[in-house]
Formats: sequence, structure tokens, C-alpha cells
Amino acid sequence: MIGGIAVTAVGHPFDTIKVRLQTQPVHNPIYSGVIDCAKKTIQWEGLPGLYKGVASPLAGQMFFRASLFGAFGASKRWLATNPDGSVRPLRTTDFYKAGGITGFIAAFTEGPIDFYKSQIQVQIIRSKSDPNYVPPYTKVSQCVKATIRESGFKGPFQGLSATILRNTPANAVYLGTFEVLKGVAARKLGCKSNAELPAWAVLSSAGLGGIAYWLVIFPVDVIKSSMQTDSIIKSKRRFPNMSTAAKLLWAEGGVKRFYKGFTPCLIRAAPANGAMLFTVDKVTNWLNRE
Repeated sequence: MIGGIAVTAVGHPFDTIKVRLQTQPVHNPIYSGVIDCAKKTIQWEGLPGLYKGVASPLAGQMFFRASLFGAFGASKRWLATNPDGSVRPLRTTDFYKAGGITGFIAAFTEGPIDFYKSQIQVQIIRSKSDPNYVPPYTKVSQCVKATIRESGFKGPFQGLSATILRNTPANAVYLGTFEVLKGVAARKLGCKSNAELPAWAVLSSAGLGGIAYWLVIFPVDVIKSSMQTDSIIKSKRRFPNMSTAAKLLWAEGGVKRFYKGFTPCLIRAAPANGAMLFTVDKVTNWLNRE
């Protein structure tokens, strides 16, 4: 949970800019780029505007991080266990397999968190695109009530298919790369275990893992954001499924359309993911010593 709060504090402003650039109208865009989006966000909403929807990831950190790192630890233990019950050292490929399993499981907690966050983040876009638009909700709690009233407890899982498609390979690369790079650093620096690694080595491994995450899967994230920020009323949705979303987004600009918001995402990747995995790694090592 501590790691989750760290990554949210560092990364949420970049995430707000990313989601807004991903989902704004293509033909009459509200923002011309990263800097313009940041400036207008502060101009129209003040500094708190960069933290729109932050209540959702903060409230969900306990569940999401527990599922993420609980699943990662359990997956590594399962992969290290032979059929006869004996234990073997993990191979390089095992870390990537464990990351993929983790991503699939964590999608079921991360999906609703991202959904509520994204719904709040894009209300300003709709207000600026249509002067007559009245936001149906301005707080996460209001959005929760509205979606459950409209679709029951399936409501927050809007866009889940895209979340799973993003999370499974992305976390395989993210967590796998982090563990592998830590192992390489430990051997190069003569450490007896990863727990002895200096802070810069852990931060570097985590940051590079975070960058790898987004390089692998960003186009799917654009589809996910488009689906999650769509209308909560099923009959009014423009993107009812992934294939429709992909076709419509392609028609708006081809390959380039799937990389809207890529710059703030990459800027965020290293510091946010570095802060989160470094915190989790150090806390885990500390608990293991107790």
C-alpha cells in the first residue's frame, strides 16, 4: 500500500494529462500537446485539477497492490515448485511468466479503479467541447453511485477486456524486467542477494521496467481509456467493445491515433514506477528480516 501511495503521488498528474490527450476529440482538440494540457488544466481547475479522480486509486491501493504483489509472490512460489514438491531456483522466463499471471489477476482490481478515475478526469473535456454539457458527477463517490444505479456491480468493469489485454503482457515485461535487472545488477556488483543492492540499482531496475511496460502495450491503453471514459449508459456508448474501438480510433488517425498521450506516459513511467517498486522492494526486505 505504501508503494501504491508513492506511485500515485508521483504519477497521477502525468496520468491525468495522458488520459485527457488520449480521449479528447481529434477534430476539435481541447489541448495541443502535453504542455498545453498541463497549462490549461491548472488555468481552468487549479493545481488540484492535475489530481482529478485521485480518490479512486488512493482508495483502491490496498486492494490493487495486495492483488498485484500477492499474486506475483504466489506465482513465483508456484513456478519454483516441482511436481514432487521440491523447490528449484527461478529461471529468467519464470519471472516473466509470473508477471503475466499477476497482470491478469490484478486487472480485476485495477479495472474499476482506472474506470472511476478516468470518468472524473475527462469531465472537463466534455464541458469545454459542449458549453451546454452538465457533468453528471464531479466526485468519485458520485460516479460510483451513478454507475451502480445504471449497470449494477458490472458498471465499474467497463473496459475490462482491454484492461486484461493490456495488463497481462505489460506486467510480464514490467515485473519480469525488474527482477531480471536486479539479478544482473547483484551479480555485477558482487552482492550476495538482491536485498543488498544499493538504492540506485533498485530504482534503475524499477524505472526501466516501467518504461518497458508502456513501450510494449501503449496502443491497447488508448483503447482501454476510450472504453472506460465512454458513456456509462450502454445504449449510448461509442466504443461498446475492443474491436469497434480499434476500428473507430484507427479511422481517426491511423497508427498515430494509438500514441496520443504517449509522451507524459513515458515521462511518468520511470519516476512513478521506480518509486513504487523501490518502496515495495525495501519494505519487503525489511519485513523479511523481522
